[in-house]
This record gives sequence, structure tokens and C-alpha cells, in this order.
Amino acid sequence: MDLDVFITAHSAEWDRLDALLHRKRRLTGAEADELVALYQRTTTHLSLLLSSAPDPALTSRLTTLVARARSAVTGARKASWRDAARFFTTAFPAAVYRLRHWWIPIAVLSTVVAALLGWWVATHPEVQATLGAPEDLRAMTRPGGQYETYYSSHPAASFAAQVWTNNAQAVALCLVLGAFLGLPVLWILLQNMLNLGVGIGLMSSAGRLDTFLGLILPHGLLELTAVFIAAGIGLRLGWTVIDPGPRTRRTALAEEGRSALGVALGLAAVLFISGALEGFVTPSGLPTWARIGIGVLAELAFLSYVYVLGARAVRTGATGDVDSTDRDATLPTAA
Repeated sequence: MDLDVFITAHSAEWDRLDALLHRKRRLTGAEADELVALYQRTTTHLSLLLSSAPDPALTSRLTTLVARARSAVTGARKASWRDAARFFTTAFPAAVYRLRHWWIPIAVLSTVVAALLGWWVATHPEVQATLGAPEDLRAMTRPGGQYETYYSSHPAASFAAQVWTNNAQAVALCLVLGAFLGLPVLWILLQNMLNLGVGIGLMSSAGRLDTFLGLILPHGLLELTAVFIAAGIGLRLGWTVIDPGPRTRRTALAEEGRSALGVALGLAAVLFISGALEGFVTPSGLPTWARIGIGVLAELAFLSYVYVLGARAVRTGATGDVDSTDRDATLPTAA
């Protein structure tokens, strides 16, 4: 491409587009049509420039011009309660449902790993000896010990807020670090399963596994599900780096990254509920069966929400990505 000839041939169109964008008065119908046509042509010019003869100064000018024109063509839109409702009824459940083939195997495998670790700790005294002195382990597992008092050691409201913050950070790390080929996600997941397995093993060796499960299950079912979803979607994001499929790697990462960000916001709400259960239900005086029943109901409600609303949204074409009107314009590729 001869850059000077290209500029000479199209600079009048760019100047005209810039002039229309600076109009103070309302555009006439003909001027609005002209603005749209010039926006489309300038977008094509920018694509040709990027693919054939990238010039930093001209590229910067056309990029700014295209961005301003797109804003004028599509118009500014403010977020509303309708957007929030659409997110929780369509985008979030669609993203979780669409990627169920990633997080469900993660959930099953992680549960098996935690159970095996618990069995290993419970049946091998030498392993328990590496975890702490016998008197320290007894202080943790005895009636009224640290495992039990942990959930009632602080006021319920502040404890629930602390739990929500810690879990939300773990979930966010899984989603954000997924882009690093998913390796940090596996480490975070292993740490969670290790902590769970050690608790199962120590309380089982003390003959108090039922007490431990009665403390974990009311909030743990929903909490662990959120962690598994975050880990699965984080790993999917890492796999996108390796295999973006038919999309360009940049486009695939942008789409999956936006979806992962939406999932992070949705899971923050899920973890808020889990934190409330851990702060108010787990340490409550309710019978064990009632506390576990509340946890099971919360888990079933969430899974039903994902599988009913999520499946319906996916059938309509939703992926969890933002609306097409809120995405950056995709530049056409020059042949």
C-alpha cells in the first residue's frame, strides 16, 4: 500500500466524518445516514491500514475517529436495574451452564481427592504426627475444640463478612489466574482440598466425623460449588490460551475473559449467601439435621437455578458474554 496515495484518496472522508462528529446541532436524516456510511468506511480503512501499512500517527487518528463515531452511532447507554436482572436471569446462569463440562469434573475429582486425603490422614498416625503435636491435635478435635469454636469465635455478622471476603478473593484468583495456562488454579484448588482433607482425617481419627460434617455441610456445599465453578472456568480460560478454536486468540480470550468476569460477579453473590449460612446457620443452636438440610436446600436451589435458567438462556444463544451492543466494534479483516 502507498500510504501517501491512501491518505490523499480518503482524507476528505475522514475530515467530513470528523466535522459531522463536531456538529453542535442535531443532525438531519441525510447527515445521520452519511455519518453511518462514513463510520463504516473509516472502520474498513483502519483495518486495511493495520494489515498492510501500519503507521502509528495515522492509526492513532483513525482509531480515535472510529471510537468517537461508534459512540455517536450506537449512543451512550446507562446501566439500569433491567441490566442487573438480565445478568442474574440470563448471562450468569448461561455462563455457568455452558461451561458445566469443565467445573463438574473438577468438582467430582476434587471431592475424591479430599476424601482420599482424609482417609490417608485418618488411617496413618505418622501422617498426623507431621501435622502437629498430639496435644495440639486433641485441642483441635475434642468437643468444644478449635474446629467447633471456629464458627462461633466472632460475632455472626462480622464473621460472615470476613468469610465472604476471603472466599471471594479465592474465587477471583481462580478466574484471573486462569489465563496463566490454569496452573495457579490447580494450586489454589489443591490447597482447598488439602485443608478439607486434613479436617476430615483428623476429626475422623477422633471419632467425630459426624460433628465435622455437621459443621461443614450447611455452608460448605454452596461454598465449594462456587470454588469448583471458578476453578473450572479458570481452567477453561487457560485452555483458551492454548487452543482458541476457530476464533483468533485475542478474540477468544476477550470473549472468555468477559464471561469469566461476569461469573466472578455472580459468584460473589453466591458466596454472600454461603457466608451468611456460615455466619448464622452453622454456629446456630439448630439440630444438625436442620442445619444440613438448610445447606442442602441452598445447594439444590442454586443448581436448579443454573440448570433451568442457564439451559434456557443457552438455547436462546446466550454465552455469558456482554451484549453485542456493549462490545468493542470488531474490525473487518482485509482480504
